[in-house]
Amino acid sequence: QVQLVESGGGLVQVGGSLRLSCAASGNIAGINGMGWYRQNQGTEREMVAFVHTIFPPNYLDSVRGRFTISRDDAKKMVYLQMNSLKPEDTGVYYCNVVLRTDIGGIWTDYWGQGTQVTVSS
Repeated sequence: QVQLVESGGGLVQVGGSLRLSCAASGNIAGINGMGWYRQNQGTEREMVAFVHTIFPPNYLDSVRGRFTISRDDAKKMVYLQMNSLKPEDTGVYYCNVVLRTDIGGIWTDYWGQGTQVTVSS
């Protein structure tokens, strides 16, 4: 069984910073991609930042230059440093990890439970 546990969300004022962390644990044979998505009520979940094992990170246009994604494969963790936060960054942020539980098995998406980020003006 695989678990993703997120931390670091909260309430911050405009222009402030937050750092999200996500730890993957359980029966993990390999990790392909790791990233962060966000969702607000009534809207679709959107990709904020994603880093594939062999490609450079990809960012949502509106966060590029303000957010930085990083991963630590040894610890099976992914981070999202969020600077210069804006009210439109508010939402529930979900950790996403593409992994497999067996060598040679299929790559599967796993999701964290979500952490609330609220940017107040």
